[in-house]
Order: sequence, then C-alpha cells, then structure tokens
Amino acid sequence: MTGYQYNLGIQFYGIAETYAERIALRYPDGNEISYANLNLLSNQWGRYLSKKGIKNGQVVAIFNEKSPLAYSLMLGCLKIGAIYTNLDLTSPWARIHKILDTCEPSLIFIDQAESPLLNECKNSFPGLDVISLQGREINYDLSLLNGENIETSVNVHGGNPAYIMFTSGSTGFPKGAVMSHNNVLNFIQWGKQTFHINENDIFTNANPIYFDNSVFDFYVSVFNGATLVPLSHDLVKNAKQLVQAINVSKCTIWFSVPSLLVYLLTTRALNKDDFASINRIAFGGEGFPKNKLKQLFDMFGHRVALYNVYGPTECTCICSSHKIGDRDFENMNELATLGYIAPNFGYEILPFDDNNPEIGELALTGPCIGLGYYNDDERTQKSFVQNPYKKFHQRMYKTGDLVERSGNGHLHFRGRVDNQIKHMGYRIELEEIEAAFSTLPYINESGVIYERLNAELGQIKAYVSVSDRSKDVGQIASDIKGLLPPYMIPRIIMIMDVLPKNANGKIDRKQLTLAKA
Repeated sequence: MTGYQYNLGIQFYGIAETYAERIALRYPDGNEISYANLNLLSNQWGRYLSKKGIKNGQVVAIFNEKSPLAYSLMLGCLKIGAIYTNLDLTSPWARIHKILDTCEPSLIFIDQAESPLLNECKNSFPGLDVISLQGREINYDLSLLNGENIETSVNVHGGNPAYIMFTSGSTGFPKGAVMSHNNVLNFIQWGKQTFHINENDIFTNANPIYFDNSVFDFYVSVFNGATLVPLSHDLVKNAKQLVQAINVSKCTIWFSVPSLLVYLLTTRALNKDDFASINRIAFGGEGFPKNKLKQLFDMFGHRVALYNVYGPTECTCICSSHKIGDRDFENMNELATLGYIAPNFGYEILPFDDNNPEIGELALTGPCIGLGYYNDDERTQKSFVQNPYKKFHQRMYKTGDLVERSGNGHLHFRGRVDNQIKHMGYRIELEEIEAAFSTLPYINESGVIYERLNAELGQIKAYVSVSDRSKDVGQIASDIKGLLPPYMIPRIIMIMDVLPKNANGKIDRKQLTLAKA
C-alpha cells in the first residue's frame, strides 16, 4: 500500500500486506504470530467490537497481559476508531476504579481466564460487558477467520484519539493522556529514522504494556515490519531468565527504564558475552546513575549504540534522544544530557526563577503533542496552553520539567517545578500518594516527600499523624499496599504527632525533609 497513511488502521493494512509472512510477535516459549495472522485477528476484533455496538470514539479498556489476542484487540480498536486503554491487572482496586470512572469504557476485557477483577468490574459496573480474553466466549481459530479486511470508516481520521495512557495525578486521581493517530504516525516515522529500524529488527517488550515506554516497543516495531518479543512480568523480574530470553530470541534493540538495566548489572545477570545480537540499547523515564551507565558503556559501548531518551506521556513517549559517548563521562556528577529535541518538534523554555534565568520549564510544541487529558478539562487547560511567544494559535504542552540549554544546544534536566517525581522509571505525583493515605480512616494527615540520595537515586518518604495509636508503621504499610502500585509505596513511613505547617497552614515539606527517620 502506497501513498499517505490517514490513520493507524490503514497504515497497519499496508504493513501486514508487505510483510505478511514475517513474524510480528515471537514469544519466548516459541509461539509465533505472523503479520498476516495478526491482521486476521485484528479484523475479527473489529467485527466483534462493531457487533457489540462499539462506535468511533468509544473507549475499550484492556487489562493487558501481552497475549496475541490483547495485541490484536488493540489493532482492532484502531481499525474501527475505538479508543483503547491498557490497564494494570495488579494495580489496587481503588485505583482501578478511579481510572474506569474517568475513562467510562463501553467494554472491559481482562487478559486472563480467571481473575478476581472479573467479578469486581461486573459488580461495580452493572450492565457493562466484562469479558475474559482467555475465556470460552473468545476462541479464535485462525484457520476459520475471514481473510477480508474490514471497512475502515471514513470518519476515522488522523486527529482521532488512538489510545489513553494513564499516569499519576496530583489530585489523587490518575490522569489519562489522550494520543491521536497523527501523534503516533509521526512517532513511528521518527523511531524508524532515529534508530534505523527495518524488518529484520527484533524488539524487546520488557516494558509493562500500561506504561508509556511500551508505546515505543509496540508501534515502532509492529508498524515497521519488525518482530516484537513480548516478555511477561514474571520473566522480567527474574534477571537471569530475562537475559537468557533476550539471548535466545536474538533481539536487536532494547528499550527500558534505567532501573531495569541497573538491576541486571547489580545482580550480575548481564555480562559482556550477553546481548550478542543487541546493537541498540535505549533507556528513558528517569536518570541513569552515571557509575552504572559507565559500567554498561564499558561493557557494550564498543559494539552497541546507547541512547538516553526523554519525553512525557503527553507527547507520545519520546521527544529527544542522545547517543552516549566518551564525553558523557567527563563529568560523573551530573546526568547524561537529554541532547537535542527531536526533528519535527518545537519547544520553548519558560521563565521559572528570576534568580536563575538560565533554567526554565520545558514546553513542547509540534505534531506529537497529545489531545489533552480524557474527561478532565480543568487539568487539560492547565497543561496544554497557547504559546505566549506566537501571534497565531500554537498549542504547547508544559512538561513541568526544568531544563538548562548549554552552549551547544543540548538540554540538561535540572528538576521539577512541582511535586511530580520520576522514580523507578515511573512518573509519580506525590499528591496521589498523599490522597491514598487520606483514605485510611485512622490517618489524620499525611505529607510525602522525595528524598534524593545522590544525583541519580532517591526514595519516597511518608509522614503521617494517626487518630488510632494502635496503628503502627507495619500496619500502615500493609494498608497502603492495597491502595497503591508497588512503585509508589514509600520506602520509609514515619508517624508524627503533628505535621509541620507553613504560614499558609499547609504542610511544610521543607520541614519534613529535616525530620529524622
């Protein structure tokens, strides 16, 4: 298929036709799905969703465990103009309920045969179909599927929403960033050109599918005719098995948060003879400790290109990349540069501190800027704003990240303008953690801070006052685990009689940082 691709469904039809017999999905257990069969499955999903009454612009929630049916369901949604959102099956129910209330899905799919979530969703959302992808109702036999492509609605255009990616929210409610078909089409082309992708590449998919790093894994591989190797959560947790799976699968490109690479290094699961087929390693989502980055560079730098990438969820995952070289280790006390903003992006550095005019908030412009937050106009208007330096309408996204531009044009990360942090590769609003504590009936008040241990590493600390003296730190920690995902659980919880306040009567976080654990 040639010519301009108007939406992701049309784009995938062209890819599936060109690479029909090549492998789209290759699992570590040997299971493989060709592009032709992935296209068949996604066509079947498009028909199934249409029969269920799903229309252009409606939301389909997928508790996605990386099965072939789940990936093909994502594609089926794109083909008919439905908006998919991938959700975390292991997240606490209280958080899941908030997300489902926000996105108001018309269908919910759970990528397991049996799960407590099936009944939770059915009981909380009566009248809404909640379907197991591995259950009896869904049993697609490839030999019986209709080979004809489904009719892609003329109403599915490039400006249509493609997916919602939920991320931490400062009010205690997760934010659903909405990305359009055009956003993703631009991103696919950028990824292809930047990382020199072709049909012989084999991508790792170690990132959770509900985490924005997975956007790179899925779209830059499957929409360029390459092969994607989905890696389960349990496999990723086992360092030696993960490295072995990458070796056996002969993956050529890796992308993850730095924490995962640090984990492989510190557990000594990764050595110079591993990753024999890998020739590109990209990492992003948080700072990479310089000493560990140097260890990785010394191990692989002679044969593997290492890329530090940066970008917010609201701007299609990545907006800059920097290839690591010897000069990046001349100063071991600061993070690697973000490099230059990607081609076809624009940016402004907005003034932040009159006492330090060299540092400001990064605001991004261009075709990768998302559509806003789903069902949340107030926060959309706060972050997606008119560029004050233009005399025509130009929308920009205020990232909240403080940057400094060096003489060579490189951008350097210098912190946050608010209480949002990057921890274990995840973007977290400290207020969301505080909101979770406030739901515990015995908590009077709470304050959460992020303590930086050095230039690259930090820990979440929570300070609480309680009405019930029988509740100790162990009980509080146990209760909070039912409300927050593991990466948001404070490492340290301290009980105080009263939390310190500032002149406005608000909790004084500066004073909390002085409290001794």
